Amino acid sequence: MSGAPLRIERLGRTAVLTFDNPPAHTLDAAGLRELAAQLDALEAERDIAALVLTGAGERFFCAGDDLNMYVGVSPAAARELTRLLAAVVTRLHGFSGLTVAAINGWCLGAGLECALACDTRIGEAHARFGLPEGRVGLLPCGGGTATLAAQVGEGWAKRLILCGETLDSETAQRIGLIEAAVAKGASRDAGLALADQAMRQSPAALAAAKTLIHANWHAPLTEALARERAAFGRLFEAPDAAEGVAAFLEKREPVWGHLRSTQ
Repeated sequence: MSGAPLRIERLGRTAVLTFDNPPAHTLDAAGLRELAAQLDALEAERDIAALVLTGAGERFFCAGDDLNMYVGVSPAAARELTRLLAAVVTRLHGFSGLTVAAINGWCLGAGLECALACDTRIGEAHARFGLPEGRVGLLPCGGGTATLAAQVGEGWAKRLILCGETLDSETAQRIGLIEAAVAKGASRDAGLALADQAMRQSPAALAAAKTLIHANWHAPLTEALARERAAFGRLFEAPDAAEGVAAFLEKREPVWGHLRSTQ
C-alpha cells in the first residue's frame, strides 16, 4: 500500500489501520473506497478479532473530508460521495470484533464520525474534537446527527453541530465522547491493550454481545431479554461455551475453536 492514504498493520489478531494522508489525513473519494475495501477484507479474515484506528504522526487523527472533492461536482455526484462515507461508517459500526479509535490529534468531521462508529474511543491529551461542517454550508453526513446525541446527549450534540464548537480531550471525556484520555503518544498502545483484553473473550460471544448492544439500545426490555435468550441459546450450542466453562473450572486459558460468529 505504498503511497496509499491508509496503512494497515497486523499484530497477531489485531489490525491497526492508520490514516496517512498528510498533512491532516483528510479523506477523498479514493481514500474512502480504500478504507471500505480494507474493512471488508479484514472482516473476511477469521483470524482478525480486533481493529485499532489511528492517525500517523502526532497532530491529526483525521480532519474529515477533503473538501476539494466537492468542488465543481453536481449535487447528484456530491450525494454519491456521501454514500462512500456512509459505507465506511456502516462497515466500522458492524465490524464483528472490537473496534477502538486511538485518537492522537485533531479529530474532525468524517474523522469524528469514524471514531463514533467504533466501539470505544481513547483520546490523547492534546486531541481536539468537532463537527465543523456547518461553517462551509454543509452538515455531518456520516452519522453525526444520528449517533452523537446518543453518545453525549442532545445538548452537547447541538453545541458541536449547530454551534461548531470544538472540544478538548478533558471535556470530551467528561461528557462521554471518549471513554479514556491518555498522555500524548499513548493512544495506540492503550488501544492495543484494550484489544488484548478482548482477545480473552470468545470471539463468537463478543460478536453476539456487540450485535445485541446495538439492537437493544432503545428496545423495550422484554424485547431485549428475548433477543438475549435466543443469542445465549445459540452460543450454548456452539463449542466455545463448553470450552470456556471447562477452562474456567480447570483454571486455564480457553482455546477457542473458531474466531467469528455469523449472526
